Amino acid sequence: MKHSELKLYKQNSQKITCLTAYDASMAKLLDNTGIDAILIGDSLGMVIQGDINTRSVSMRDMLYHTSIVAKACKNALIIADMPFRSYEDPQNALNNARDLIDNGAQMVKIEGGIEHSEVIKTLISNNINVCGHLGLQPQLIVHSGEYKVQGRDEDSAQSIINNSVLLESLGVSVLVLECVPSNLAKLVSEQIKIPTIGIGAGNDCDGQVLVSFDMLGITSGKQPRFVRNFLNSQDSISAAVKSYIMEVKEGTFPSESESY
Repeated sequence: MKHSELKLYKQNSQKITCLTAYDASMAKLLDNTGIDAILIGDSLGMVIQGDINTRSVSMRDMLYHTSIVAKACKNALIIADMPFRSYEDPQNALNNARDLIDNGAQMVKIEGGIEHSEVIKTLISNNINVCGHLGLQPQLIVHSGEYKVQGRDEDSAQSIINNSVLLESLGVSVLVLECVPSNLAKLVSEQIKIPTIGIGAGNDCDGQVLVSFDMLGITSGKQPRFVRNFLNSQDSISAAVKSYIMEVKEGTFPSESESY
């Protein structure tokens, strides 16, 4: 899949499906089931490395995992997270983003809005496709108790709307909305022309993403309400992924009870 196709999906009211992958075996399985996009997320810091947040993930980690995922894929769009402190200034961001592209990424994801305007401008002016990320920003989280729904009050909701419009104007290709009320995600999705991909943001987004370990029931501990174990009703990981794809495409995932 090419990044330019994402807008066509939105224009044609086709939902975008995305899951995370960190290794070649899972990446190949996802690619073969027809997933639209694969995210090499810095969530690997938690689900692979066992840390309490994503902040310890290094560029070296991201380059390694991006390389092995990209080599296993032939069809899906490959998006790689820019890890914590890898885009503190435009030149630093450009060097790191180029390294990710050289290792197989077709797009890089950056958390935040207006505070990273110059970084995003620099990447896009150098022909690097950017995925935005608003709402809950995991790289700002230090303690587990800080994982909370964002945009519940009028000021923070307006900030998310304003930053969404800004990111679109800067040339961002797609926007992840994490842990925001479904009515806010719907408003943002209607207001901007670029696709929105939700995680804990209701089913009015133009697509959905989940951490693959979460949707397969591998992650231990209490899961957020937006996570569904798709392996519960299936007899294989491949079937579970196909079920996820089908439910996202049909608009039945996430349900109202799986949204905020």
